[in-house]
Amino acid sequence: MESVFTNLQDILTEWWQEFLTMIPQIIAGLIVLVISLYLARLLASLLRRGLDRRKKSDPELNILLTRILRWTVIIFGILLAFQQAGIEITAFLAGLGIAGFTIGFALQDVSKNFIAGILLLLQQPFDLGDAIEVGDYAGTVTEINLRDTVVRTFDGRPVSIPNGDVFTSAVVNFSRTNSRRISLDVGVAYGTDLKKVQEVALQTLAELPGVLADPAPVVVYHTFGGASIDMTIYYWLDLNEIGYFEGQSEGLMAINTAFEQAGIEIPYPIQTLLIQNQPKADAT
Repeated sequence: MESVFTNLQDILTEWWQEFLTMIPQIIAGLIVLVISLYLARLLASLLRRGLDRRKKSDPELNILLTRILRWTVIIFGILLAFQQAGIEITAFLAGLGIAGFTIGFALQDVSKNFIAGILLLLQQPFDLGDAIEVGDYAGTVTEINLRDTVVRTFDGRPVSIPNGDVFTSAVVNFSRTNSRRISLDVGVAYGTDLKKVQEVALQTLAELPGVLADPAPVVVYHTFGGASIDMTIYYWLDLNEIGYFEGQSEGLMAINTAFEQAGIEIPYPIQTLLIQNQPKADAT
């Protein structure tokens, strides 16, 4: 029994002596790690400032480049710290590769979103502050991360959309155009002078601010409805002068006022009920 305790004591003593001899290496490794973390933060900050000073700098691409630089310096710092601490890097890298493969296979969705985030930042289908529509969501882009894209919908709800879904979906970017077309559906009563309706509508739109002369507004009659002849009025807005919803509302109100002043009737739907009197049965 004494021999067992003696051997255990010798092993612990040997380990303690090895630990004492490795203390300088461990301290050196910790110092290298701290310096690398500070250096990564400093270099990323300097790169971000330099990119922001460029006239045609893209905020999303700046974020990607600074993050790549920061994590590259941190990873090299960790490897150098391990080497200073006396840890065999080759075996560590081999184990890290196996672990990375296993984790990557288990977290396929996370990896997909990460890669999609990098591709989105490189391709730049939209920028921060752009009004976009992705799937069932439409709003303003507030954040572009490596995992998700945050959109504040037009009714104020923040929505986090995985980058994988954004990358594989059709993206409508409303902010990358200076003009948009408005379509107003309206019906006029049967017997109305359709030429007059067309003239009144086009003249009214021509006087509205923000309505483009080229392409010119168009009135298209398309349906004989149950109570009206239906048409669609198309016109284009200069979005630098007036907003989309404001231009739509102004156009509708102006058309309604102009039709009232010109005596053009916009009828209500009418239903005709035929009531047939049935002869009463003879009393017996």
